[in-house]
Amino acid sequence: MSGYRHQRAQNLKRAKRIIVMVCIVSIFLIVASVSRPGSSASCYLFPASKSCTWYEKPQIIPSRELTDDETASHVVIREILKKPPLYSNNPKIAFMFLTPGSLPFERLWDSFFYGHEDRFSVYVHASRETAVHVSRFFVGRDIRSEKVEWGKISMVDAEKRLLARALLDPNNQQFVLLSESCVPLHTFDYVYNYLMFTNVSYIESFEDLGPDGSGRYSEHMMPEVDKKDFRKGSQWFTMKRQHAIVVMSDFLYYTKFRLYCKPNMDGRNCYADEHYLPTLFNMIDPNGIAKWSVTYVDWSERKWHPKAYRAPDIAYDLLKDITSTDEALHLTSDATRVIFANAESEKDTLFVEWTEATLLFIC
Repeated sequence: MSGYRHQRAQNLKRAKRIIVMVCIVSIFLIVASVSRPGSSASCYLFPASKSCTWYEKPQIIPSRELTDDETASHVVIREILKKPPLYSNNPKIAFMFLTPGSLPFERLWDSFFYGHEDRFSVYVHASRETAVHVSRFFVGRDIRSEKVEWGKISMVDAEKRLLARALLDPNNQQFVLLSESCVPLHTFDYVYNYLMFTNVSYIESFEDLGPDGSGRYSEHMMPEVDKKDFRKGSQWFTMKRQHAIVVMSDFLYYTKFRLYCKPNMDGRNCYADEHYLPTLFNMIDPNGIAKWSVTYVDWSERKWHPKAYRAPDIAYDLLKDITSTDEALHLTSDATRVIFANAESEKDTLFVEWTEATLLFIC
């Protein structure tokens, strides 16, 4: 009897040892699989690994069900953005002038364009009176125009009208919106190479938590435009062809701004030309824009319009300072703090955010 018990005890010990060994081997194999770069197990557990090129994170399910109009809009925009840029043997820049009448700096632009006739197109939207041109590059380049009212959606409509006409030329690859007071800061070759060799659009887009930013938001824009996505930026942009087509295809978000971003909306003054494009691209393609403009505009006087430079103001030192800067700033209405070159201090002043930038034009 004792021999039987002894034999049974030995068998139990042997079984335990086998189980322990199997467990150890299993753990070793699991660890080896997970730690091997690019393995399915490691990529599942650590999808951010650079070696997991095949792995795609599960599609994020929206926090709410999209409306039919949103779904249709997202499908169209997604198809536009995923298509490669239209190839052109002769890529050009479309210079689009939004002006009330004649262009006071037309002769300067004539000198800028001279000798580069096959690399640019000109479009003029004169909203008040017929423009009188003194440069051959502007003659015959006026498009059908309509009245533009400051601060209203008609300003955005004029921008879209210019984009539509410029898009008719398949060689136009970059689209620059300018006013009658804008002038170039560099040579044509510099501007051309800078824009043609970039893969982003220069659309200023930043968050302003003050009364002249998020304070202009209307809840009537819900659910398509949430307050957290509401952005502000300069009207003047440089846009690649892909994004110009997106603007022309958008009806959903444009309608929200046409109806609910206007002067005296809910007791607030919302200006569509300062919010529509910055918000649109912040929502649909935030990584496809630089979030700053290549056009220098001086808002330091804090008036309804930017500072106007007169003849005595234009000096070598001013132009040198503007063209040599590699930073851009965002002036917001959030009077709580100021940031200069990453050095933060608390003050009752304007919020200033600096980013790396290159400036091509001044208005």
